[in-house]
Amino acid sequence: MLNGRLAWVSFKRDWKSGELKLLFLALIIAIVAVSSVGFLSDRVSRALERDTGQMLAADLLLESDEPVQQALLARAQKDGLSVAQTWQFPSMVAAADKTRLASVKAVSDGYPLRGTLKLKGGHESPVESARQAPESGTVWADAQLLLQLDVLPGQTVQLGNKTFRVEKIIESEPDKGLQFVNIAPRLMLNAADLASTGLIAPGSRIKYALLLAGDGNAVANYRQWLETAIAKGQQIRGTESVRPEVRQSLDRAQQFFALVALLTVLIACVAIALGSRRFTKRHQDGVAVMRTIGATGSQVRQILLLEFLLVAVFASLTGSAIGYLFHYFLLYFLMPLLQTELPAASLLPAFQAAIVGVFLLIGFSVPPLLQLSRVPPLKVIRQDLQLLSAGKTSAYLLGGVVFLALLWWFAKSFVLALIVGAGFLLALGAFALFSWCLVWLVAVLRKRLMHKPVLRFALAGMVSRKQMTIVQICSLALGLMIILLLGLIRTDLLDGWRNTLPDNAPNRFLINIQADQRQPVQAFFERQGLPRPELEPMVRGRLVQINGKEISPADYSEERTRRLVQREFNLSYLDELPPSNTISQGKWLNPAMPEVSFELELAETLGLKLNDRLAFDVAGQLVEAKITSLRTVKWDSMQVNFFAIMSAPLLENKPATWITSFYLPDNLPLFTQELVSQFPNITVFDVSGILAQLESVLSQVSLAVQLLFVFTFLAGVVVLVAAFLSTYDERIYEAAVLRSLGATSGQLDQAQRLELLIIGLFAGLLAATAAVLIAGLLAYHVFDFSISLNYWPWLVGVLVGVAASSLGGKMALKGVKTTPPLQVLRSMD
Repeated sequence: MLNGRLAWVSFKRDWKSGELKLLFLALIIAIVAVSSVGFLSDRVSRALERDTGQMLAADLLLESDEPVQQALLARAQKDGLSVAQTWQFPSMVAAADKTRLASVKAVSDGYPLRGTLKLKGGHESPVESARQAPESGTVWADAQLLLQLDVLPGQTVQLGNKTFRVEKIIESEPDKGLQFVNIAPRLMLNAADLASTGLIAPGSRIKYALLLAGDGNAVANYRQWLETAIAKGQQIRGTESVRPEVRQSLDRAQQFFALVALLTVLIACVAIALGSRRFTKRHQDGVAVMRTIGATGSQVRQILLLEFLLVAVFASLTGSAIGYLFHYFLLYFLMPLLQTELPAASLLPAFQAAIVGVFLLIGFSVPPLLQLSRVPPLKVIRQDLQLLSAGKTSAYLLGGVVFLALLWWFAKSFVLALIVGAGFLLALGAFALFSWCLVWLVAVLRKRLMHKPVLRFALAGMVSRKQMTIVQICSLALGLMIILLLGLIRTDLLDGWRNTLPDNAPNRFLINIQADQRQPVQAFFERQGLPRPELEPMVRGRLVQINGKEISPADYSEERTRRLVQREFNLSYLDELPPSNTISQGKWLNPAMPEVSFELELAETLGLKLNDRLAFDVAGQLVEAKITSLRTVKWDSMQVNFFAIMSAPLLENKPATWITSFYLPDNLPLFTQELVSQFPNITVFDVSGILAQLESVLSQVSLAVQLLFVFTFLAGVVVLVAAFLSTYDERIYEAAVLRSLGATSGQLDQAQRLELLIIGLFAGLLAATAAVLIAGLLAYHVFDFSISLNYWPWLVGVLVGVAASSLGGKMALKGVKTTPPLQVLRSMD
């Protein structure tokens, strides 16, 4: 109780005297930055996750081989979830004397629960949005199906035992995935008409689906219950189950937000460490007096820690509140561009910011505070005594542990946390080593500059404050490094991400191209003024043996793996590695040997590894091959990609169709109709909707990162001011001594400017080099794309370093030259 009262008294005294204001300012700006990042990224990230449901037409999807049990529907309705159902199956559709295979989809009222259907009243009519099922007695159909049947909207088609009027043309549907097997043009009808078609019978190959949407917590609770209630042949799909290219972009969005939060935490660490060091230096005499009147080291530690805990609590509460208000300021500018309604803010970011405040302050103030608690009483009469350093190593180890824990917590990615954390620590070590070498070089040079007193004064000041000069260069370089790294994120990294999805990225796929149609199809493209497409062979095959052992779904415990074993794979044979693929393990195929290259993630799912021998059943014949490479595939390239690629001799004589992807510009609106008219068996798959969603994610994340940059920049300003204030007392003393020896104010002013110029120059060079190296590592190992190196980080680093050093030093040290020398010298007695 006594220590608590003393801590409160100390807190009020130090606050009134201004001793805690710099520390409080550094901490509160850091917390504002962290909480603003937290609130905004939390809401935007949850909005992105929610909008991913548009690709499922729901928040949660249950696929089933059998009709959905009524118990599942009843539980969903009880939990307050919106419910819809779909039935999908292939069937022949007739019109006059023509029949075509269609992918029939019956939907219940309320479909889609997320996203919208894009419809047209005619081939050249404008696109309209809808969130409802077709009216009873009518159907909606893909344009391709109508062209194949020679039917226009308003005319009728026969499906099973019932005749339907074609009302709309389907431009796109939110939950139509890229399934290249048995795909056919869509025909959609109301579920109420399904029984009258007579197509539902025992043994029918129907894929049933239950769509659910609602509050995030309700959906999560229902999913948790559903996982214990699903039967064989049922599979749960959430937003994490969307197409690989979409999931990859969403993962990158999360990584960008995590990276901004990480860099904000790093700046907070520097600011807290500098502020605590200044507090420690200015309280040595006061603690020495406390020790002379009987205070023990343990009591002093408790008082100091409680005082700093009060600072952390007040700063956390204030910073979180300001951060919450500030994130609304950001949203004011952000919402018109996001074009989506964000969910309400949760309390998690405030809780995280409060924890950050407490742990940052305690973790990075413990080392200097432990030293301060060991100030000897003799320090009252002997100013030359140094602080005891016992326990210093373990104290800094505590700060390091806190630092790494915070990194991991924010990153939610071991690789991202490791690169940023290791990069920060390595950069700090490199900066310290370089600064020490620079000070050593300065000590040598200043002895040869007797004829240049101003420059000699500047260099002498750097040498006399050797440790603090190193601290200043390191602090300034670290702050600039993080700011430059954010600059690289805003430009090179985001541009690198955009370059993975160029403006002319393929937005159409052609499948079911027959061997004798390859040349005619390519010629058709040329007549339309489009580049000749690269056609890739696709062969169907089922994996039946691994290392000579027959496999079956019963060999695997996970439902997804069992399904993979049951279905056929899309196999291909290529001479060269596709441009959107990279070899992760092994080497590319030898055309003369029976070899296969597998996609890495699928291989891990099936438990496959290099040198495993596989056997595929292809059209009733066994095709055997050895795994010689595992590939990482960039699914968001929208190029044609395959899970398994074999040597050409293994498959080139097997039944195959060809597939290609291409970019269709808007100025060729009749291209698809003319292509299908000439090649009615070819299916055209439009993925422009997926591309639009990816581009929307890119725009949202890019803008959010640029706005979040403001907060980290403010935290960086505090670091710069704290770095210069850390030498304030020493500079005042040096200036007083030099002025008493005859130095003029002009000479001192020039010497200070030169010193700040040197510090800023070298700090800028160091910061730029480290930022470019870390950005390159992040781009390659985390975000999986390359960035181009250019000169701007070094140019900006030097210019900003010199400007920040000069302006920050001038602001922080403005009283150095104006304080009377006699007053300073008397205070040092």
